[in-house]
Amino acid sequence: MSRTEIDPDALNQSLVTDVVVKRPVSTVAVYWLVTLALLYTLYFAKSLLIPILVALLFSLLLSPLVTLFRRFYIPRTVSAILLLTMIGGPITLLAIELAEPAQKWLAQLPKLSSQLTEELDNISEAMSPDSPATPPRVKTKVVEHKQAGFNPFGWFTKSHKNKDEPALVAVEQKEITTVNSALSARVMQGGIEKLISILGETPVVIAQFMTFIILVLFLLSFGSRLYESYIEIFPSEVSKRRPVVLIGKLQRELSRYILTVTIINTGLGVVTAGVFWLLGVDDALLWGAVVGLLNFAPYVGPFLAVIILCLAGVTQYGMELLALLPAAVYFGINMLEAQFVTPTVLGLHMRLNPLVLILWLLVWGWLWGPAGVLLAVPLLVCIKLAATQLNVMTDWVKLIETSA
Repeated sequence: MSRTEIDPDALNQSLVTDVVVKRPVSTVAVYWLVTLALLYTLYFAKSLLIPILVALLFSLLLSPLVTLFRRFYIPRTVSAILLLTMIGGPITLLAIELAEPAQKWLAQLPKLSSQLTEELDNISEAMSPDSPATPPRVKTKVVEHKQAGFNPFGWFTKSHKNKDEPALVAVEQKEITTVNSALSARVMQGGIEKLISILGETPVVIAQFMTFIILVLFLLSFGSRLYESYIEIFPSEVSKRRPVVLIGKLQRELSRYILTVTIINTGLGVVTAGVFWLLGVDDALLWGAVVGLLNFAPYVGPFLAVIILCLAGVTQYGMELLALLPAAVYFGINMLEAQFVTPTVLGLHMRLNPLVLILWLLVWGWLWGPAGVLLAVPLLVCIKLAATQLNVMTDWVKLIETSA
């Protein structure tokens, strides 16, 4: 009697299959509902959550310095005000310096839209085989007039015909001008509406900024004591150890990341502004500040900077090849920074998968607009560090860190 051979791999596979338990459909549905509710809350509460999140990030960044000043018997409130003044002073001076050129460019948006539309109309007319196309209704009138002119006594009405033809040509030119200017009017209207919407959001931005300042002051002044009380209230040894290690790790890594990225982006803006100044580009300091700020959003920020610089070049040089010079110069500087400077300085410790990062930027850009794009990367770094320290979602952390 022969013995039946059993494949060990097949046996292990069957055991694994038996152990795996399928997740109930109700649990999956609950997860989806929680996710949708979270997205709904993030979207409709963005005016409240944005200043809170920015204040938390700044408090994590500045808290070690406040603790250092406390060792020299400087009150936490005084050190918090001092740090905010040291950071906000140069930023305020730069904003005052850039206010005038920024207002000038905002005022030129409708004119720039009209100029671009006129240039596009000229290009389309130059590429058309016939000069300029006549609307069908006007062309029909011309044909009917010519047919009516053929009669035995046509030579008596020659002067009348010559008198009517200039009027028809004037009507044709008027209607062609109306058709060509319709798009220009629509583009100008869109630019004006966008400018009005930006001005309408100014009070909300001011309120969020004041909320951010107040929250940072209170977090730096009283947040430490609240955190110590939290550690004392929860007696579990694990709950004491993990928050202490987690907060310390977040403070170190986040401070390192934000300071490093800020220095790199500031250097990018300074170099770009200096090269633009040497090339004679108008408002070089403004464009340096813009590209430095947009560079906080990887991939999306440089793309928007190239578009803005193309428009600036068209405004200064017209529809010529020279108009691409500012965008081309910035693109070269940004490529050097992105390919050599940032990877060398940050190293592989802060590596993030490009596809995951761009999807993350798109989601937060949809939720919170430009503020969400700027906050997306620091938020992802915080979540990644917290998950690594708490030893949760390890598979997701590995997926986020997957190299290209």
